[in-house]
Amino acid sequence: MFTLSHPSKSRLVAQTCIGLAFVVLGGWVSGDESGDPNSGVSPENRQRGADPIRVLLLTGQNNHNWRATTPQLQSILEEGGFSVDIEYHPERLTSRRLQNVDVILSNWNTYGGSRPPNAAWSETLKHTYLSFVRQGGGHVVVHAGSSSFPDWTPYHEMTLATWKVGQTGHGPQHDFRVRIDASDHPITRGMKDFTIHDELWHRTAVQKDSTILASAFSSPEHRGTGQIEPIALAHNYGEGRSFTLLLGHAAEQMSTPGFKTFLIRGTAWAAGENHADTQTSDSQPMPVPNREQQ
Repeated sequence: MFTLSHPSKSRLVAQTCIGLAFVVLGGWVSGDESGDPNSGVSPENRQRGADPIRVLLLTGQNNHNWRATTPQLQSILEEGGFSVDIEYHPERLTSRRLQNVDVILSNWNTYGGSRPPNAAWSETLKHTYLSFVRQGGGHVVVHAGSSSFPDWTPYHEMTLATWKVGQTGHGPQHDFRVRIDASDHPITRGMKDFTIHDELWHRTAVQKDSTILASAFSSPEHRGTGQIEPIALAHNYGEGRSFTLLLGHAAEQMSTPGFKTFLIRGTAWAAGENHADTQTSDSQPMPVPNREQQ
């Protein structure tokens, strides 16, 4: 049986460089309700000499425009101080390929009946993929990156919120307000509600015990349910962590400061850092001390 080890260095890497992401996000989190789009990354915000969190971005197949969203996701993460490697053929993943990875981020799916034959995953790969997270890795999905493997129950359990055929749906893209629900969670601490023009899913298949970090009202005016629907979720999976962000239908939506904040914070949290010492206020965000400073 395959066993994937996550050396202690990986955890040290995650905790050492994570202060960077929160310094970068200070403007987005502490500005007005939509964040400050001008508070981008500058060289002085980077921690010098710290190894970045290593993200493997899965793409190459999606019922959405992955050719446009993949470079956008890569740019957001790299500006936040992460190291991003792109995998266009997830069906080729091996345990060796994942040994130097801290977080898998899926912008890839198997939704629909037109997927190419090479989308099939072997049982060995499925075991390898789940074991990566169960044994301490991070797993992040963005929007339709959750819409894969309708008959693979463990994948759905790990992914937290997935598209269920015959149940899940959405109306047209429109402006809606994202409400921060779990304000004490490390990902959302200090964040404010924000407005985004995006696709709002409803009746997603949500796994029990998942922490709903943010939600939005699905308006009947826009063919919604008239109910509050989940937007961002987080939960542990074995010794690892999963974060799901249902925003981000297209690259344009990913440029929204609130989306960027969620992506960077959620990916950082999935890498294994709690950020328990992070404090934010409307006036002065405080960076997380790295291990050498504690």
